[in-house]
Amino acid sequence: MDGTSAAPGDGTAAAPGDGTGGFAEECRVAVEAAEAAGALLRSRFLDAFRVDSKGTDGDVVTELDLLAEELVTRRLAGRFPADRIRAEEGGEVAGPPGSRRTWLVDPLDGSNNVVVGLPAYVVGIALCVDGEPVLGVVHDPVAGRTWRAVRGAGAYGPGGRLRLPVRPPGAGRPVLGWTQGHGVGGDPVARALKDGLEGGARRVLQLWAPLLTWALLAGGLIDGFVGYRAEEIDLPAGCLLATEAGVQVRGLDGGPFSPRTGQPETARSYVAARPELLPHLLDLVAGAG
Repeated sequence: MDGTSAAPGDGTAAAPGDGTGGFAEECRVAVEAAEAAGALLRSRFLDAFRVDSKGTDGDVVTELDLLAEELVTRRLAGRFPADRIRAEEGGEVAGPPGSRRTWLVDPLDGSNNVVVGLPAYVVGIALCVDGEPVLGVVHDPVAGRTWRAVRGAGAYGPGGRLRLPVRPPGAGRPVLGWTQGHGVGGDPVARALKDGLEGGARRVLQLWAPLLTWALLAGGLIDGFVGYRAEEIDLPAGCLLATEAGVQVRGLDGGPFSPRTGQPETARSYVAARPELLPHLLDLVAGAG
């Protein structure tokens, strides 16, 4: 993600000082939609709601997912009718197939947490142009926090622009996040990676809400994040938020990593960290492998 600028209107415009990078209207609509969906989720969190299994890998979909998704997609389609929309539960729900712009909607990242009454979930929205993420929004309904990022224009959170603090020398072992795709199951590579991280970290968080983990990393609250065959729908928004805050992201082998859509799941494994910690984290991953 190099922050390359191009002509306004194609999704890669130069960045003005407000952090919207030529996407002021897209930012406004996406933030308002995410926060409205979050208000809905928060208001229904303690209610009884329908829960269904999604596939055979332990994933679930709830009535709340569907309600929040319908709210977000309706707002996006109403304001940007020429754009495509891909949603977590409904698939491609709007827009002409030839459009260069595609919205990705994860209406409830953390559904399994919600089902067991754990208040750790977020709403995520990304805009991609030709598959490359250019806008990402993450909203945490529980704490009322919203993060947003535009490629080349920085990342912003509740306190303003996110500028990743340098981790001081001698800070001890890092706090890391971990995620794996729902279909990974008992993959021995995944087990080895996670065991290797546990051995080199103070704590490894598996929140089952990757976008929340990305936001914690972008805000400097954790030190690194490793994903193995991560889900595609929430990867672009989270990765953009983190890289615009100063996080570096690499493949498991230390090579370049791209969060663009349309790649196989084997290309969605990554190591993300503060720049000064990245070599150490890559060493941990290499040793585990």
